[in-house]
Amino acid sequence: MVLSRTRPPGTADERTQLIGWLDMQRAVVRWKCDGLSDADAHRRVLPSSPLMTVAGLVSHLRWVERTWFEVMFLGGPADGPQFDTVEDADMMVDGVPIARLLDDYDRQCAVSNEIVAAHSLDETGRHPDFESAAGSLRWILLHMIEETARHAGHLDVVRELLDGTKGYY
Repeated sequence: MVLSRTRPPGTADERTQLIGWLDMQRAVVRWKCDGLSDADAHRRVLPSSPLMTVAGLVSHLRWVERTWFEVMFLGGPADGPQFDTVEDADMMVDGVPIARLLDDYDRQCAVSNEIVAAHSLDETGRHPDFESAAGSLRWILLHMIEETARHAGHLDVVRELLDGTKGYY
């Protein structure tokens, strides 16, 4: 899935804008990984946050996509590392190649976009065990823009610390 780092049209309909902003942030995530070796993608540069590596952030974002769209919104099973009893298990990816993590992220984003395309923005989540599942698909999309942009910012910092590469979009 190749996404553009271009902002959506300011006059586009709401759905196009929401998906456009989310896809742009997803593209920034992928861009921040361009040219990194597996060693650098897993290198710890923040002593107080050792799991905040490029690889750990990409994995986290993949699982967040699944959690919000497949679990919270569709009501699917709450499984995967997001639901592990070990805190931040979704970021524990030592030895997993960055290419695989990016492919998994791309596939998950494609699934998320298919879910969004098939439902009304006003439809609410279905998972009975999580209070936050009661939000509308619109709310989930806004949250995912915030979540992805926040971690794209983390990736900005981590990438600059790794090799000096800078750039917003």
